[in-house]
Amino acid sequence: MENVSVPKSFHPFSTEHGWAILTGAAILTALILLGKKGGRCRQFATGTLAFVSLAAYPLGQAAWLSLDADKSLDNLLPLHLCDIAAITGGFALLLRKPLLASLTYFWGLAATMQGLLTPAITVGFPTWPFIMFFVHHFVIVGTALYLPIVEGWRPKQPFWKSPLEVYGWSLGYLAFAMIVNRILGTNFGFASHRPPNPSLIDYLGPWPWYLVSMSVIALILYLLLALPFAGKRAGK
Repeated sequence: MENVSVPKSFHPFSTEHGWAILTGAAILTALILLGKKGGRCRQFATGTLAFVSLAAYPLGQAAWLSLDADKSLDNLLPLHLCDIAAITGGFALLLRKPLLASLTYFWGLAATMQGLLTPAITVGFPTWPFIMFFVHHFVIVGTALYLPIVEGWRPKQPFWKSPLEVYGWSLGYLAFAMIVNRILGTNFGFASHRPPNPSLIDYLGPWPWYLVSMSVIALILYLLLALPFAGKRAGK
């Protein structure tokens, strides 16, 4: 029989998890600082974030296909919220559309940040899926920070307007994910069951009540994320 190597399992809050967080944070800090310098440095930083954001899904697919493991539709279709947030982030940097920037900012810091802290991944370093998981999630968070810090994006005023707008899009995504999950037997948005790894969802009650809890927490986080911009006019 052919000897097929089994990828090392990933364990949240392990040493490799910590190193992934530190490495990603250092790279994002460097890109933001480059962006703040302006000129060609800013062009490089913006272009890098936009390219990685838009390439995250296809590169992630290539990474998963490199493993000799079961391929599920959950990993093959770009319908997780983080897949969509990466796309909105890339186009927000290229097109400078306020709605795309709003979606990226609130989704990135309220949702994708949770994915970095409690990753829904089963394979560890040095597999390509492990690397691309953190690249994918860090580029969303990085873009969410880059838009207000470097690009001058600001939420609409009054401060609660953009959070409510993004909340409406979030509820629309949740409804869409539940329909797709029902048809395909998938778990996009974790709307059908909890992720396999420990996460905040474990403390929000059984299905479907944890979806209600998630929706309430999302609205609270959106409002809190908008508070630092209260009374500030939109930038570029």
